[in-house]
Amino acid sequence: MAINPPRSLPERRHDVLTRLKDDVDLWVSTADAGGVPYLVPLSFLWIDETFLIATPPTAPTARNLTAGGNVRLALGATRDVVLVEGVARPLTTAELGTMGDAYAAHTGWDPRAEGTDYQYFRIEPRRIQAWREVNELKGRDIMRDGVWLD
Repeated sequence: MAINPPRSLPERRHDVLTRLKDDVDLWVSTADAGGVPYLVPLSFLWIDETFLIATPPTAPTARNLTAGGNVRLALGATRDVVLVEGVARPLTTAELGTMGDAYAAHTGWDPRAEGTDYQYFRIEPRRIQAWREVNELKGRDIMRDGVWLD
């Protein structure tokens, strides 16, 4: 299989932002206080440079995010990876506001219409990495400390 030339930093950022705008699902990785990892696929909305996710408040993801806030997100296949390290904050109903409607429109699913409660979390990315092949591993950071590098 031929390897394409590495993308420039602006190209990677563009590709990642397109994926964040268009994709609906991602992998969410958290850990409890004892360090036991938990990984789950969830739907998301990219809004105002943050991720919005929803999960039942009794789920391990919600418990872990409420207790510690640290989270890792993953999008894409192994040959088109986007990894995100971020900090999550639970939202109140008032803080959710119209973002709940935007989430439902984007994902095709409205947690507010379910028979059980859902907790929304807003995740602020602190570091984003993107690569497709080994030739893109160098320079794979496109965001550090919450700041885009290009």
